Amino acid sequence: MKKLLTTVLALSIALMGKAENPLFSEFSTLHSTVPFNEISIGDYEPAIDRGIKMALEQVEAICNNRAVPDFDNTIVALENSGKELDRVLNVFYPLVSALSDDQMMELTMRVTPKLSDYATTVSLNPRLWAKIKQVYDNRDKFNLDAEDQMLLKRTYDSFVNSGALLEGEDRETYRRLSAELSELSTLFGQNVLKELNTYEIWLTADDLAGLPEGVVEAAALAAKDKGRDGEYLFTLAQPTYMAFMKYSTRRDLREKMYRLYSGRNLKGEYSNVDVLKQIADKRRLIANLLGFATYADYSLQNTMAEKPANVYKLLDELRDAYVPAQKAEFKEIAGFASGLEGTPVTIMPWDYSYYSNKLKNAKYDYDEEALRPYFELNNVIQGVFGLATKLYGLTFVENKDIQIYHPDVKAFEVKDKDGSYLGVIYTDFFPRDSKRPGAWMTEFKPQWITDDGENSRPHVSIVMNFTKPTESKPSLLTPYEVETFLHEFGHALHGLLADTKYASLSGTNVYRDFVELPSQFNENYLTQKEFLDGFARHYQTGEAIPQNLVDKIVTSSQFGAAYQCLRQLNFGYVDMAWHTITEPVDDAVEFENKAGKSVAMFDPIDGTAVSPQFSHIFGGGYAAGYYSYKWAEVLDADAFAKFLENGIFDEKSANEFRTNILMKGGTEHPAELYRRFRGQDPTIDALLQRDGINNPAKAKLPQDIPAHKD
Repeated sequence: MKKLLTTVLALSIALMGKAENPLFSEFSTLHSTVPFNEISIGDYEPAIDRGIKMALEQVEAICNNRAVPDFDNTIVALENSGKELDRVLNVFYPLVSALSDDQMMELTMRVTPKLSDYATTVSLNPRLWAKIKQVYDNRDKFNLDAEDQMLLKRTYDSFVNSGALLEGEDRETYRRLSAELSELSTLFGQNVLKELNTYEIWLTADDLAGLPEGVVEAAALAAKDKGRDGEYLFTLAQPTYMAFMKYSTRRDLREKMYRLYSGRNLKGEYSNVDVLKQIADKRRLIANLLGFATYADYSLQNTMAEKPANVYKLLDELRDAYVPAQKAEFKEIAGFASGLEGTPVTIMPWDYSYYSNKLKNAKYDYDEEALRPYFELNNVIQGVFGLATKLYGLTFVENKDIQIYHPDVKAFEVKDKDGSYLGVIYTDFFPRDSKRPGAWMTEFKPQWITDDGENSRPHVSIVMNFTKPTESKPSLLTPYEVETFLHEFGHALHGLLADTKYASLSGTNVYRDFVELPSQFNENYLTQKEFLDGFARHYQTGEAIPQNLVDKIVTSSQFGAAYQCLRQLNFGYVDMAWHTITEPVDDAVEFENKAGKSVAMFDPIDGTAVSPQFSHIFGGGYAAGYYSYKWAEVLDADAFAKFLENGIFDEKSANEFRTNILMKGGTEHPAELYRRFRGQDPTIDALLQRDGINNPAKAKLPQDIPAHKD
């Protein structure tokens, strides 16, 4: 009997422990990492509801504080409010992108209105706003350092830009529009993922001409998993699609794949056409409500560009520099293709990758597939992580005691050169149905300094969709995939090396047109022999990548630069067009075609459009900001020029980049941080030189970058 009672008691205690929501309290795990194994989907909504309630109570406490409003009791107190909610959302949202299913999507739709209402409730709280304004108006009376000043400015600006100055019906209109916009953006992203997962292209052995062995093997394995041996299953997952377009000799199938890929979300159950038009118009209405002519005017206030005119100036200057090179490039490709086929060939969108790759191979004897054996994923991990070791002295050690959210994921402890703990980085490399396409960096926990002076270190994650290993081969990457890894790892370093007082200013919480500098800076190392020699070895023989292949990577790196630039400029023009509208758009496809006409390299193809799948601007945070990739490219080329002058692993230059860029986050105006690192304003010269574009003009960025202003 005693034994039975003991068993029952133990079971009761276990059940009680299991009933406790793990998201309700700080995580009692190594480094307070997320206890993924203990969290179920049913835990999120109660934790979000509880987090919202606690955050509102904390805001109410600030409002009820009878002391004279000052920086600490108002601005810092607000910064520290909502940490319980942040802890939940910092788990939930990364998994919505990396490990989603129908339940998660339904849950996202349920909690989105709650979170939108919470955000507007805080931003439109008149008592809270009065205190913030009082502190801001008296800011010269407080002894604030540069980071304090930036937090105050960002807090004040965010309230103004969120409707704090609105009154009466305008406040309710803002609240309604914000809620509707939040739901529409969530729906847009879900439609993109859902439609992508519907595509299954079944081919036979007769359809595979030109495709690399690894691509064919992966397609056979995918078919086998579906119980259809002897067939080949292709999807529109990015690595599969890109390989097919580059290597398939079947022009009819390339066209089919292109039309499917570029026609996504244009019609049918998951159409985003009406969704994106509503998103653009609600953004316009919000901007108008806040006193701005367009959403771009509203959105660009706190950026390096500052206003739409400066964005268009950048886009136009790059267009004018690159269009002549693109026309010459296309003429050469068309001539080559015609000679190859023995008949005149007009290059279509589904032809560019195929024929440009053929021409690239002919000119440089360069074949990305031939380089895959030298970029086995585990070796690349060592090489990319090793870049941070050489530049900053960091070390990365996998720790299997840290819980992960999927078997493909690995967790690494990161330590500084003195052995001190810096943070945790999770890696998630392969495609799956539950993961959205593309590549990104996110964080499960930011960095900040606690009230008692502890430096609370970050947990970051890099997520990609690389070529998966097969039954006979490990994951072998193309140089493009290695470049993607370097890019996202640059974002990760921005988060890992953060050293700021406030979480809202740490890591990648910088002006949007500055955030891509650390990531794109890293990409420069792909063409550096000294870097590649450290890890690029044949996965079977162990042979280091030969000098001639390294030379080919370098000499071919400029090939197609004009095409790639105009492609990015098209995205930038389309983004700006949607966010400078002054009235609702009727025909989304016609609107898009007109916006990108000056950089269009092909005539419009019926049944295709970019906008319905343009998650960066309609489902993410790059609205009126896609130009920032090119803006940051000017910065990264100029920044890397310093390393080319002093040595690509130069310790002094690396330390200056770390201390002035990576550690500072958004604590100061990025123009000041950049000048401090570089000793000068950036010019486009280094970018043109890197891309092989002959333009001797000593042009600066499309404006004189302003100094920090309150």
